[in-house]
Amino acid sequence: MALTILVFTSGFSPFESLFAPSSSLIPRWADFSAESTEAVNQNEWNVFIQKYREENYDGIARIAYHRVSFNDQLALKEHLKYLQSVKVSTLNRDQQLAYWVNLYNAATVNLILQHMPVESIRDINISPGLFASGPWGKKILRIEGEKISLNDIEHGILRPGWKDPRIHYVLNCASLGCPDLPKKVITAEEYDTQLTAAARRFIDHPRAVNIGENNEAVVSSIYVWFKEDFGGSDASVLDHLRTYASKERQKELMKIRSIENHTYDWDLNSVPVVATASTGS
Repeated sequence: MALTILVFTSGFSPFESLFAPSSSLIPRWADFSAESTEAVNQNEWNVFIQKYREENYDGIARIAYHRVSFNDQLALKEHLKYLQSVKVSTLNRDQQLAYWVNLYNAATVNLILQHMPVESIRDINISPGLFASGPWGKKILRIEGEKISLNDIEHGILRPGWKDPRIHYVLNCASLGCPDLPKKVITAEEYDTQLTAAARRFIDHPRAVNIGENNEAVVSSIYVWFKEDFGGSDASVLDHLRTYASKERQKELMKIRSIENHTYDWDLNSVPVVATASTGS
């Protein structure tokens, strides 16, 4: 019990980072073709995003899962089949990054739709293993004959393959505490600009860092779980936040004396369902 209290009151504890999946490259997915000009068609996924992603008054983008039509669910499943037919190892590096990010996000949304109604993605407890939770460890996709999980994509391909902390800002885990699902699909041509924009959007929101009266910060747990990706120290995390924040936000972040704690909201990033009152005769 004493150890548990320490983790949650001391805030930036390296102990909790032990529970986050480590970044370890899966050699199978290291191949690419620098000369390739092949592009992956993400039109179906882009149409889905434009139709069902909504920005709320609180600055958090949500998905209208309850409004997704049967035909659009089928279209999303067909698109995932198409993505799984792509020979990703023959794409160039920029196309691969866009491919893996879009696949991760589309597969996550599809998982939620398959298991609705749920209050949190953690309720989809299909991962193998005694201490596993949520859907991230389940091999739900097959690429080039290999079964892979969402964890494989994030921690075995994207994080170790690109070593770019901005990737965290475009991977959406269907939770309110998570960076928003991007406004449109990530593309090979624009990914650098898109990643930077996503980083700024999240960092400028209180989910990333909330500064208290004594200039002590409560940060997103992302910066604890994946601390190594942001430089490995409290100081490097703060440097990262200041680098990608807007000018006004930078001024606020310069006041921070210490990182006091961290938080994360696992509630589903769903558009609230407004109940309509029935009228009696």
